[in-house]
Amino acid sequence: MPMKPTLAACIIPFFIGSACLVQAQDEKPVAIDTRYQTEIQTLAKRPAVQSAFKTFVELEPQTRQDLISLTETASPPFKEQVRARKYADMMKAAGADSVWLDEVSNVLALRRGKGRRKTVVLEAHLDTVFPEGTDVKVKQKGDTLYAPGIGDDTRGLTAVLAVLKGLEKHSIETDADVLFVGAVGEEGLGDLRGVKNLFKPNGPKIDSYIAVDGDGIDGIVHRGLGSHRYRITFKGPGGHSYGAFGIVNPHGALGKAIYYFTQEADKFTREGVKTTYSVSVIGGGTSVNAVPYESWMEVDMRSESPDKLNGIDKLLQAAVQRALTEENQMKRAGPDLTVDVKQVGDRPSGRIEPTVPLVQRAMAVARFMGVTPQLSVGSTNANTPIAKGIPTVTIGSGGTGGGAHSLNEWWLNDKGYLGMQRILLVLLAEAGVK
Repeated sequence: MPMKPTLAACIIPFFIGSACLVQAQDEKPVAIDTRYQTEIQTLAKRPAVQSAFKTFVELEPQTRQDLISLTETASPPFKEQVRARKYADMMKAAGADSVWLDEVSNVLALRRGKGRRKTVVLEAHLDTVFPEGTDVKVKQKGDTLYAPGIGDDTRGLTAVLAVLKGLEKHSIETDADVLFVGAVGEEGLGDLRGVKNLFKPNGPKIDSYIAVDGDGIDGIVHRGLGSHRYRITFKGPGGHSYGAFGIVNPHGALGKAIYYFTQEADKFTREGVKTTYSVSVIGGGTSVNAVPYESWMEVDMRSESPDKLNGIDKLLQAAVQRALTEENQMKRAGPDLTVDVKQVGDRPSGRIEPTVPLVQRAMAVARFMGVTPQLSVGSTNANTPIAKGIPTVTIGSGGTGGGAHSLNEWWLNDKGYLGMQRILLVLLAEAGVK
């Protein structure tokens, strides 16, 4: 998911001596340690890094063509395999030491480091929100490219690819292994399945994680916005609205469940860490003269606090059971109503403190590039490693975009090469340079 809406909040910079303080929308000012500012300045002066910076500018025509090619390779939810194979071929051509697809079709491209004592992941996601059959042909109006998925997150994929090309062309050797990843299942009901697969017990060892999602060069997501999503279905026998009158009515139970839940959730979410809830989709019934045999809803709940997320989840479960009991008590004939509660989304929440070196380095790079770092919360592939306490950030890929998740999504190459320069600096600072 893109970061831009999240990062739009006003961020206030402070200056004390040589340290810059960055304030997130609901946090105290955070100092950028001068040692990380010095580290980034020293790193950026290296001749090979300077050469890579120039290469990103020279690569702009090819990066643009890669963006068009990947965008026009449809990647619907749960059907990312065709794009995955194309992206794997691009990674091989760019010079990765080894490239493979795992069992869920994540693309993994390993670039071995000299020390190999740790592994840093650089990742963007392969999937889009658009269903199979969507017209993904790229159209150009002036300098702007339009197509579903062109920014979220196809641009991220091309930025990650360009960084690999820059490293290879100038033989920049890292101390740590770098694992370049094109991940499946970031959007919607994909439920982060690609990154969750990376962190299975038998998955690769990962010490730091850099996700690339969204545009610009100032945003830094270091807090994971967790979510619980459910599809809840009340089921009964159904029947004629007159002839079967008195049987359980699933709609009655659904209405009660929504009422009881929203009444308690409203009180619960008025204090503490921001926590949200939405009964987003409802359905069921066949005819105006028929008691429905099922009634269902889909519910979304979000918070960056695991305790608050679990708390509002309990309110939902209690409301559903209360509604079920009361509807069954009202019946005059026939079998009891039943309910099926299916969790369709579980994104973990958590935070990486701004004092952690990776976050500090991302902040120092933004400051080095002349922008104010903007710390924020987001729902991205970073959620999973954040929840596990692994140093993690999500940063943008440069340029300017908008209309994410719409058919009119667009991206403008407004000094897009700065995005790759930023990613390279954060990566090299975290992975170490030999």
